[in-house]
Amino acid sequence: MRSATSTARKSPLTVLLKGLATLLGVVLLGGLGPAAAQAGPVRAEAAATGLHISDGRLLEGNGNDFVMRGVNHAHTWYPGETQSLADIKAFGANTVRVVLSDGHRWTRNGPDEVAGIIADCKKNRLICVLEVHDTTGYGEDAAAGTLDHAADYWISLKGVLAGQEDYVIINIGNEPWGNTDPAGWTAPTTAAVKKLRGAGFAHTIMVDAPNWGQDWQGVMRANAQAVYDADTTGNLIFSIHMYSVYNTAQAVTDYLNAFVDAGLPLLIGEFGGPADQWGDPDEDTMMAAAEQLGLGYLAWSWSGNTDPILDLAIDFDPSRLSSWGERIFHGANGIAQTSEEATVFGGGGNPGDTQAPTAPGTPAASAVTATSATLTWAAATDNVAIAGYDVVRVSGGTETPAASSTTSSVTVTGLTANTAYTFAVYARDAAGNRSARSATVAFTTDRSGPTPGVGCSVGYRVVGEWPGGFQGEIVIRNTGTSAVNGWNLGFAFADGQTVSNMWGGTPTQSGSAVSVAPAGYTAQIAVNGSVTLGFTGTKGGTNTAPAAFTLSGTTCTKA
Repeated sequence: MRSATSTARKSPLTVLLKGLATLLGVVLLGGLGPAAAQAGPVRAEAAATGLHISDGRLLEGNGNDFVMRGVNHAHTWYPGETQSLADIKAFGANTVRVVLSDGHRWTRNGPDEVAGIIADCKKNRLICVLEVHDTTGYGEDAAAGTLDHAADYWISLKGVLAGQEDYVIINIGNEPWGNTDPAGWTAPTTAAVKKLRGAGFAHTIMVDAPNWGQDWQGVMRANAQAVYDADTTGNLIFSIHMYSVYNTAQAVTDYLNAFVDAGLPLLIGEFGGPADQWGDPDEDTMMAAAEQLGLGYLAWSWSGNTDPILDLAIDFDPSRLSSWGERIFHGANGIAQTSEEATVFGGGGNPGDTQAPTAPGTPAASAVTATSATLTWAAATDNVAIAGYDVVRVSGGTETPAASSTTSSVTVTGLTANTAYTFAVYARDAAGNRSARSATVAFTTDRSGPTPGVGCSVGYRVVGEWPGGFQGEIVIRNTGTSAVNGWNLGFAFADGQTVSNMWGGTPTQSGSAVSVAPAGYTAQIAVNGSVTLGFTGTKGGTNTAPAAFTLSGTTCTKA
C-alpha cells in the first residue's frame, strides 16, 4: 500500500517514506550482494503443484509462463464492494491482489470470507494474490503487526487455502518494514517463509520489500538470494513497490534487471503514476520494462483511496475511470494490450481468441451542456464476451481517447463551450481484440454554461506544502436558489503556480489563468450543496491564494 495516498484512512501527506523527501537522490544499492554470484543449494525436484517458480519465472502447473497483469483491491476496508472483481476482470486483468487483515490492526477477515473471495476470483477467472496489510511499516509505524503474526493468520486459514495452489498466491505481509533499520527485514521474512513451509504450505509465496515496499536502501536486493535459498521449495517470488523513489528510467530498469540477471523471480506488486509531493514516478518505464522482461505488475489501486489521485475507478464505478485508470487499462503496455488469462481457466493463456467484437452502433448524443454530453450506442457482440467500450474524439484523421465504459453509455466531461465535437466508439473483449470503429456522432456544446442560480461561494486552502510544490483544496458551494447542472470554474494564480494533477475536475491552464471543468460526479451541485476539488501543483518561493473565482461567468464570494 502506498500509505501517503492510501486506501487506509489516513492523511494523504503522512507515513510513506517519512523523511525521504531529502533522500530522493539516493542511488539504490548496486548488485544483489555476494550471495547473488553463488549457486543456491541443490533442491530435489518435486512435481509442480499449481503456480510455482522455475528458473526465475512464475509458471502454472502445466508449465505455462504466467505474467501477472492486474490491480490491487482494498477488500478489507470495503467488504461490500463485491462487484469489484468482475469489474476488474472486465477491463482485461488476469490477476487481482486483495487486501486482507489478520486482525492486528483492522477487522480480521475470517475463513468463510476468504473462501468467498477465492471463489469470486475463480468465478471471474482471476489469479488471486492474498495479502495481509497489518504489517505495513513495521518498525516505524507503531500500529503495524509482525510477519510472524501474519504467518499465524495464514496457518489459521490453511483449511480454505489447501488445494488452491493453482489459483492463489500468498503475499505474507504488505510492506512489512519501514525506514527504521531496514536491515531488520531479512530475518523475520526468512522465518515467516520457513514457518509456512513447515506448516505444509505448497503455494507460491510472495514477499514484499522493506522501506515501505520500495527498498530504496537495497536491503531486499542485497539479501534476496539468501532469503530465496531458505525456501526449501523454491516457490518464492519477490515484490517491489514502485512509487516516487522510482522517478527515472535508470532507477526502474536497474532494479528490475538486477533480479532478472540473478535469475530471481520478481514482480512490481504495487506502483503509482501520478506525481505527488515526493516526486513523479516513471510509470511508463515501469510498464514498458515489465513487458520487455516478462515481469508481472499490479497497479495501486482499484478504488477507495483517501486521496483519490490513485483511484483507477472513481467511487468503484467502472464507467468512471480516472486518467490513471485509463493509463493502466488502455495505455501503452497496459492491461488490455498485454494481459493473458491463466490457462487453468481453460483459455490457453491468450486463449486463441482472435475474433474481434462487432462494431458498436452509431452513438447518439443527449444532455449536451457547455462542458459535457452523454453518449449512448447499441451494444456490440462477441464470440466470447464484451469486456468494455472505448470512446474516442475524432478530429480529421486523428483520434484521442475520451472515456471508457463497461456499459453502452457514458458521459464525456471536460468539454469546451460552443465547440464542435465528433466522437466514435470501439468495443473490446477480454483477450484484447478490438472492434472496427463505430460510425461517428457530431454535436456542438452549448454557447455558455448554466448559471449557478443567484450565487456561489468558493473556499480555497493549501493542505500541505513542500519545496517546489503544494497540495490544494477548492470547495464550490451553490448559494443560489436553483441547482447547478454543469459548470466552469475560473481563477488566476498570482505567483506563477501551476496545477500538476487534479481530482474532481479537469483543469486547463494558460499562463496564470486556470479553467476547470467538472468531473461527472461533481457536475451537479444542489441548492446549498457543495463539491470539493483537490489538486497538486508547483510553486516558487511564495504561494498566494487566488484573489477571485467565477463559476460559469458568475463572480463568487470567497468562503
